Amino acid sequence: MGEGHEVTVLDNLFTGRKRNIEHWLGHPNFNFVVGDVVQPIMLEIDQIYHLACPASPPHYQYNPIKTIKTSTEGTLNMLGLAKRVNARMLLASTSEIYGDPEVHPQVESYWGNVNPIGPRACYDEGKRVAETMMYSYQRQVGVEVRVARIFNTFGRRMHPNDGRVVSNFIIQALQNKDITLYGDGSQTRSFQFVDDLVDGLIKLMNSNYSYPVNIGNPDEYTMASFAHMIKRLTNSKSTIVSLPATTDDPTKRKPDITVAKTKIGYAPQWSVQQGLEETIAYFKQELEDMGEIIPTGPLASKPRPLASDERAAAGASSKDKKPRGGRHVSPQA
Repeated sequence: MGEGHEVTVLDNLFTGRKRNIEHWLGHPNFNFVVGDVVQPIMLEIDQIYHLACPASPPHYQYNPIKTIKTSTEGTLNMLGLAKRVNARMLLASTSEIYGDPEVHPQVESYWGNVNPIGPRACYDEGKRVAETMMYSYQRQVGVEVRVARIFNTFGRRMHPNDGRVVSNFIIQALQNKDITLYGDGSQTRSFQFVDDLVDGLIKLMNSNYSYPVNIGNPDEYTMASFAHMIKRLTNSKSTIVSLPATTDDPTKRKPDITVAKTKIGYAPQWSVQQGLEETIAYFKQELEDMGEIIPTGPLASKPRPLASDERAAAGASSKDKKPRGGRHVSPQA
């Protein structure tokens, strides 16, 4: 919007929080629509950032059928919109399409190792078929498509009950509660700060490269070492404890970003520690605003509404405007 673009955001607020965009409400180039990508929508736009679908395992496992519908029916609806208005469409795919990888680090040419009937399959296979839909529409009817395979991302405005490792570790550490590892802590992840992800998505959308691209930071940590890092950065008195491993949890995850560097000019600018310092400061403020926060565990669960969200929604509702067509749409429902 700072560059003059008009942006329409479509979100059903299942995992999103209205307070995350309240600072944009009233901006002449911003339009917020409460809706769901599984329902068709008519807009006049030039680009579609299809970001829809819960990404946290407890949240996408809460309603696996709806998760599948978001990645299938939702993607078909967005592709239909892109076809009708001749818009370019970017799919927020995921590193989870690689499953529990037998190739390390993961390159875009790797087809993956996914359990198609496990509890994570509603998300993993949903994103895999969404990629198939993207390239089917490209080949058959000429829709311009971009596919970002996003690796673990963290940063400001994460939901405190997100249920993934960064938010859980930080919330636990700031409250001096036990920091919980699932398994022995030897599994690895690579983390990127949200500002780098946004930069990568914009670069990919506006590039001439149409094949899948890994967007992530190849800085890799074991979960045990990451927990110790969070404890150190928060000056926490927490104890690090191990609980049983979760089903089909990948043992390792690290992007090869050679394609991103050479094809779209992307490389992460934020170190993990810099990003964590920003995120810790954000969660400190969240705790001051709302008091005790109980992180989401590994079991399927619906995102818990927070008192601050309800206050933000009530305060922002009076600012909402009648939806109008924009030039960019970012469906997050």
